[in-house]
Formats: sequence, C-alpha cells, structure tokens
Amino acid sequence: MSRPMNDEEVMNEMNKMVAFIKQEAMEKAREIKIKADEEFAIEKAKLVKQEQQAIDAQYDKKRKGAEVAQKMQLLQRREEHLQDLFSASRQDLQRLASDDARYVQFLEGIITQAFLQVLEPSVTIHARKSDVALVQQAADSAAKTFTDLSGRAIDYDVEGTLSDDGAGGIKLISGTKRITLDNTLDERLRLLEDRMLPEIRKDLFGPNENRKFYT
Repeated sequence: MSRPMNDEEVMNEMNKMVAFIKQEAMEKAREIKIKADEEFAIEKAKLVKQEQQAIDAQYDKKRKGAEVAQKMQLLQRREEHLQDLFSASRQDLQRLASDDARYVQFLEGIITQAFLQVLEPSVTIHARKSDVALVQQAADSAAKTFTDLSGRAIDYDVEGTLSDDGAGGIKLISGTKRITLDNTLDERLRLLEDRMLPEIRKDLFGPNENRKFYT
C-alpha cells in the first residue's frame, strides 16, 4: 500500500504538471502561429496576384486602345492619300475638258462607243450647256464612224441638259427610252475608283492580312 505524498512531493508533481501544460501550450501556440503565417502568405500571394492581374488587364486595355487609335490614324491617312489620288485624277479630267482638241477627240470616241452599244436608229445625247457645240461636232464625226462600222444610219439630237458643275462627257438615251448610257467623266471616274480601289490599296499599302481575296 502506497503512502500519501508529502508536501514536497506534491509540489514536485504540481511543477511537472505545470511544465507539461506550459509545454503543450507553447507547442500549440507555435502550431497556430505557423498556420497563421502560412494562411497569411497564401492570402498575401492571392492579393498580389489579383492586383497584378488587374494591372495587367488595365495595361492590356490601354495598349489595345492605343493600337486601335494607331490603326484608325493609319486608315485615315491612307484614305486621305487615296482621296488625294482621285482628286488629282479629277483635275486631269478637268484639264482634258478644257483642251478643245483633245476633248472633242475623247467625245467622239465615247459617242461612237455608245452608238454601237445601243444600235438604234435614233438617240438623244445629253451634254453640259457649255459643251453643246463640241458635242455636236464630235457626234457628227461619231455618226460617220458608226455608219462605216455598222452599215447603219443614225439620227441624234444634242441637248444641253447636264449641269456645268460636272466634269464633262455625255449621257445617251436611246430613241425607245429603254437604254441609258452614262458616259460622263464623273461617272467614268466613279466606276474607275470602284474598280481600281482594291488594287490601288494593295499597290500603295501592300496586301491586307485580314483579307484572303481581292476583287
């Protein structure tokens, strides 16, 4: 049978228990601190990543905005260059219309072409008021050429119904009113622009990487 502990033994046991509890508490505190540090590091890394992503997104947005602005400026400069090119072409046409000899020769060619296209016995030729005399002269020669080529005669009237604001040329309407040919210089330039614009763009600025085909 064991004897009861004296005061000194009781004190020693108490001290051991206190030391054990203290050691357990210290280890527990250390575990809590380690876990808290790990969670803090994870949360910090997450916040840093989120902030970095936000900065990257903002940078990408600004960069794309700057790229779009540059492309728009480039397109605008290209369009201005093309308009300058077509403006120069229009000035060339105006110079053509101001040279009577060349202009009558040009008119004779397009009127002959129009006569051969409609192949009708009578037509009406519409011209600028300021061009009526020149167009009449050109139509007379064109009618002779038409007769030589087709073996047919043709009657024609010249009317000064087109605006003097136009570049020149003629419109021809067949006697049956079913055929209208627009051979004005403005219309010819417009058709040329429409037909040549893709090719001119390619020649001036290179192929468009966004297009697989050209017309």
